Amino acid sequence: MIICIGDVLDGSKLESIRALAARGGFMDGRGTAGGAASTVKKVDQLPGTDPAYAEITAIVAEAVSQNEVVAASALPRLMSRLLISRAGPGMGYGPHADNAVMGDPPIRTDLAFTVFINDEDSYDGGELVVSDAQGDQVLKLPAGAMVLYPATTIHRVNTVTRGERLVVVGWIQSLVRDPRVREMLLDLSIAERQLLETTGKGEAFDLIAKSRSNLLRLFAET
Repeated sequence: MIICIGDVLDGSKLESIRALAARGGFMDGRGTAGGAASTVKKVDQLPGTDPAYAEITAIVAEAVSQNEVVAASALPRLMSRLLISRAGPGMGYGPHADNAVMGDPPIRTDLAFTVFINDEDSYDGGELVVSDAQGDQVLKLPAGAMVLYPATTIHRVNTVTRGERLVVVGWIQSLVRDPRVREMLLDLSIAERQLLETTGKGEAFDLIAKSRSNLLRLFAET
């Protein structure tokens, strides 16, 4: 399930991130790619030692962690260290699969996400393409928006042909490993909220809330 979430970052946060990134000392990003993925990765990344890195990632991590849609759909347990990625003309990231386990301490990568920092009309190309059972899903979102998608997929970033693509990417280990169960829990969460807004708290609401809690209790890994 691919979920696009708008306005994760507001205008002031985006301006701050862009200003910090403009002063950053970006380096070849192949060092953070695992195995064969390094052979198709052609983007620059801001190293963790750069003074701007901590400020940018703190802004983005807080926004992602506090987003209600992320909480309901991903059911986050752990989040990876974030990567700040920049691609100019001729740069991109060929088809690859993410490592199943990342980081120290390690996390299982159930979901990946990309937060878009630059305006979509400020660069050409640079689309995130996620391949799933429905085919290739092509994603290029407005600045401040975020796409959340299964890390189990083959995906790529098309070559940038004009301008600069600036994004922040990361991975989430969910409380619920099975994506089918996460989707059911999200559906129940949406139904629960809609019922509360339309008819208020009653017997039907309580039954849905109970079922959602019991399903989470059955599948949650803590």
